[in-house]
Amino acid sequence: MTLPPHPVLFDEARPRALAVAYEVAAEGLDVLLVRDVLGRFTLVIDDRRRQTEADWAGAWTERLTADLCQYTADRPLLLASGLFSADDLLNSGRIQPDPEHRPGEGHGNVRLLDNTVVGEDWAQVSTPALETDGSRTHRTALYGFKGGVGRTTATAILARHLADRGHVVLVVDLDLESPGAGPLLSAGAELPRHGVVDQLVESAVNNAASLDLVAPTGYTPRTGRGELWVAPARGQGSASAPYSYVDKLNRVYADIPGADFADRLETAVRACESAVARGSESGRRPDVVLLDSRAGIHDIAAVTISRLCDLALLFGTDNRQTWSGYGDLFGAWHASGQARLIREKLRMVASMVPDSPQRPMDAYLKSFREHSWECFSVLYDDDAPLLATGELVPGAFSPSLEDDSAPHHPIPILFEPGLVGLDADSAPGWQDRAFVQAAYRDFLETAILLITADPQNEGT
Repeated sequence: MTLPPHPVLFDEARPRALAVAYEVAAEGLDVLLVRDVLGRFTLVIDDRRRQTEADWAGAWTERLTADLCQYTADRPLLLASGLFSADDLLNSGRIQPDPEHRPGEGHGNVRLLDNTVVGEDWAQVSTPALETDGSRTHRTALYGFKGGVGRTTATAILARHLADRGHVVLVVDLDLESPGAGPLLSAGAELPRHGVVDQLVESAVNNAASLDLVAPTGYTPRTGRGELWVAPARGQGSASAPYSYVDKLNRVYADIPGADFADRLETAVRACESAVARGSESGRRPDVVLLDSRAGIHDIAAVTISRLCDLALLFGTDNRQTWSGYGDLFGAWHASGQARLIREKLRMVASMVPDSPQRPMDAYLKSFREHSWECFSVLYDDDAPLLATGELVPGAFSPSLEDDSAPHHPIPILFEPGLVGLDADSAPGWQDRAFVQAAYRDFLETAILLITADPQNEGT
């Protein structure tokens, strides 16, 4: 009896497909590796400037089929010379550059086009464009791979401190499945009738023009110019009809003709920003927007971090769940060629830092920093010298463990049991209490500096 060969599994298919692609590229041909939604690969070879032998394509087809088994697509190899619209495929804006930066002199290029059902926006990194008047709205995402790390409370405290400094601040609650920023920030003030979920649903049928999306929080900043607004995920509704939040939520992620979910979410955030200018007595647009993102590897977080923000504050605690989750996420950015773009946005936040005889704060932060550096290192440049010259790559970004300005270096928030289960309505002025100020002091100083300095956009 002949036993079947060991099957090729999903994790093994990509490196095997890339190995074949680089072998083809070594013959001087440009290669596009296409992965379908099931994970199967097709090799598209641009042979339009160089003829190949009749049996050449057949040999590579057999090689792909043998190496990838079930992860070979129905058409394992395509020649650009035989495609009706080769340029449309080979010039797709979703193509990722050389995944492993391996081509040498005389080699062709290897690129990857990864088709997925969800999560594709993690690999499409960009920075928000300037406003039509040339100004820039500074958008900061607050994200945690796991929930329960104090992200929303930190958002509320940071928003108030920015308003105290004279900024027009808008907090947008994008945690649609678990909304909380609206009630926490409003602290008894009236929320708008509609929320972000309403904008997503109504805009899909061209019905969003008259929505009431934002409201002032009722917080009085310490300076006369500051303002604090909130765009809740869930509006308060009206007495005229039941507020069907779950039914709306079930429909917000759909793509519509001419606009995918990422486009729609960006439009919703911009609609909230414009609503502040219309509703404010000063007529000022928000100059700082805080995006309270959903936790986990989710499409909302993907769009928020990769596309909507200038800065992403990544919350975590020093445990295996945190580093395993961020490791997967950073690895995906590295694999998709986005490491250099995304690392400019990121900064780690050590939330709920303990300080006790059993676990002193300094020891905890030292351990956190070491694990963070290990995790972030996949996004940093290789600091090994070039073989040809023995010199480091010019301009390489490879910060040391102790570099306190690097993305991996944690901004601490101390654990404060008095904030667990906080009910803002029954605790007015909670953000001004001494124990809160002490817990968030370092976080506020560093986060405000990062937001207002915006170093990655200098010279824009």
